[in-house]
Amino acid sequence: MAITYLHPSGPVTANLNFFSPPADGSRPFNHVDTPPAGLPQRNFGDTTHPVSITDVRGSESTYTLDSDAFAILTNQPPSSETSFTDDVSIRKNYYPEIESLLLSHVPGAHTVHIFDHTVRRTTPGSPRAPVQRVHIDQTLPSTIQRVHRHLPEQAEALLKGRYRIINVWRPLNRSPVESFPLAFASSSTLADEDVVPVEHRYMSGYTGQTAAIKYNEAQKWYYLSGMTGSERILLECFDSEALKEGSDVKGGRVAHTAFEDPRSREGAEGRESIEVRALVFGP
Repeated sequence: MAITYLHPSGPVTANLNFFSPPADGSRPFNHVDTPPAGLPQRNFGDTTHPVSITDVRGSESTYTLDSDAFAILTNQPPSSETSFTDDVSIRKNYYPEIESLLLSHVPGAHTVHIFDHTVRRTTPGSPRAPVQRVHIDQTLPSTIQRVHRHLPEQAEALLKGRYRIINVWRPLNRSPVESFPLAFASSSTLADEDVVPVEHRYMSGYTGQTAAIKYNEAQKWYYLSGMTGSERILLECFDSEALKEGSDVKGGRVAHTAFEDPRSREGAEGRESIEVRALVFGP
């Protein structure tokens, strides 16, 4: 008889890793790939804090991009991409689905340009594993840089309107996620002074910018228990509307991290996931 395991659910207190500044006071940096000789992978550290994390299961529709910089979509159809092991196939089959999803679920969006994706697996030897460090994928400077890099002829016109970067996140496990779920903090509770720009250096010579996050007990953290492949989390990395005085957009950038759930059973299936990042324009 097959044994069915119940995934962890409900509120949990777990350790999250926050920003600890470089000891020498220098500008924080991180190398995406193997760093040049003589340089560390990153020059800043972590400070770990226990954090209360609320399970949003059952109240998914309560949270919105404008208020929280995250949104949860349920009952999504199966993807025409089945293995998620070949980048070319992912671009061919999965990217069009993500473009359609964003145009349908981001009110007023008229243009979507997908610029990269990352598949994460916990299995030994996987190129990318879940990131257990609180961060934001992009910042204002890196978003503008991305617009000019990927849409140079349209950039000036597009930057006059509303522009965003949205990360569409989903698990790839066939069963509900048991280990290393994703936690995310409502942007309305994230203070600007807790966001630390970090140089994001690629082997190609391209340097973008991400953000590390300082711990603040005022931050409100959430996760979606037992997430399945029919669900998506929209993680808003940046929203230009949040910069406008009097805007209803509260922050427009979501801090997030994988975390080790202390309730996960021994031998729980490792989490597998894909995140797709897109420039989204409008209204």
